[in-house]
Amino acid sequence: MIVEVLVALVLGVVVYALLPRTKKEVLQTEDGWWGAGDPPETAEDDAIRPFRVETSDEELEDLRRRIDQTRSFSSLEDSQFNYGFNSHCLQKVVSYWRNEFDWKKQVEKLNKYPHFKTKIEGIDVHFLHVRPRDLPEGTAVVPLLMVHGWPGSFYEFYGMLPLLTEPANPGDIVFEVVCPSLPGYGYSEAPHKKGFDSVCAARVFHKLMKRLGFSQFYAHGGDWGWLVTTNMAQLEPNTIKALHLNMAPPSKPNLPVVLSVMLGRWFPWLFGFTEHDVKRIFPYMKKVFGESLRESGYMHIQATKPDTAGRGLNDSPVGLAAYILEKFSTWTDPEFKNLEDGGLERKFSLEDLLTNVMIYWTTGSIISSMRFYKENLGNGLNKPHSKIPVCVPTALASFPNELLHTPKLWVKQKYHNLCSFTPMARGGHFAAMEEPEMMAADLRKFIMQLERGPK
Repeated sequence: MIVEVLVALVLGVVVYALLPRTKKEVLQTEDGWWGAGDPPETAEDDAIRPFRVETSDEELEDLRRRIDQTRSFSSLEDSQFNYGFNSHCLQKVVSYWRNEFDWKKQVEKLNKYPHFKTKIEGIDVHFLHVRPRDLPEGTAVVPLLMVHGWPGSFYEFYGMLPLLTEPANPGDIVFEVVCPSLPGYGYSEAPHKKGFDSVCAARVFHKLMKRLGFSQFYAHGGDWGWLVTTNMAQLEPNTIKALHLNMAPPSKPNLPVVLSVMLGRWFPWLFGFTEHDVKRIFPYMKKVFGESLRESGYMHIQATKPDTAGRGLNDSPVGLAAYILEKFSTWTDPEFKNLEDGGLERKFSLEDLLTNVMIYWTTGSIISSMRFYKENLGNGLNKPHSKIPVCVPTALASFPNELLHTPKLWVKQKYHNLCSFTPMARGGHFAAMEEPEMMAADLRKFIMQLERGPK
């Protein structure tokens, strides 16, 4: 009898510990100025200006010259992608880039959707604004902000845009989509001063959406987009109608997370762990700590001395391609590192991969994009937003090969109003680009449930 009582007490403590405490707090922030020099005494120009991606023969000639002058270096025998980008595979990619890739054609594709720029806090912010056209009468249109990460760009969402803005079935919700480039990425101007972190980006994007006339909207993000949209929900929870994420790294470990790490391998049912959860996180030191350490070397460099490594990448197109595309290999499927070609073309086309690389190359934005790690991680992880829960309705599309796997229990410690948690059938870190149909379907289903209620 005493043993039964003790077991019941222990289980009661565990269950109580697993229940998240909703403490509604709002993240605080202040306006900044990221332009060169001192802020002007007059009001900032808030005009929204049309923008087109352009190229020139001189730009392409310079690229070809630099490619032709690159110095190759042999990979170790039988090393595949375990030491980084395999040199034999890189030669094939570079040959395609030099001789077959048509950047002018891709520029036309980029300009398929309307681009704009507007000045916010002293810097030009680039964004796509895609409005649905020729809709049947009565079609519901909802605003959606989509935010990319590193080493991606707004181009990651090009496969999703027609799925979201063109209704496939009568009665579908259709989205009016805004896709900004993070400041310092692609066609958005880089901050000229230190300190531009995810909260600053969140504040700038709130200003952007207000400037476009949206008082409320939905938000989607992965990679840095996860953190920026999360900060947006923490800053203005009444403005963000809901969050849809495909990445939600574990927040600071609390009692439920610690208990699940200690006991989840033997009692997975107690913590709601699935077979996939157990496979991804146990043994914990190897699967979570060890694998994270093995794949985060780039992060330590970019969070400490981004300008040093970035200078070489900004000068060498081949070096830049190797640095970026290696992530599209290993972060898509960790087993791809054991393949001679890194599995790059199993999920993506070289045309799409190199288009993303060209956005970094032609804008010279690799260094400023890497600085975002320094600004967010350089002073530690104990920032105010790390302690504030998210209370807006949230959905996570959990792709099986995401870099940091987060079981549902762990997600709920940060996102207290987790309405949807979908284990996806396949896909990795760049899910919007790799599996646009699956991502768009999950996003639409979640928002339709919120807009119309469950059937």
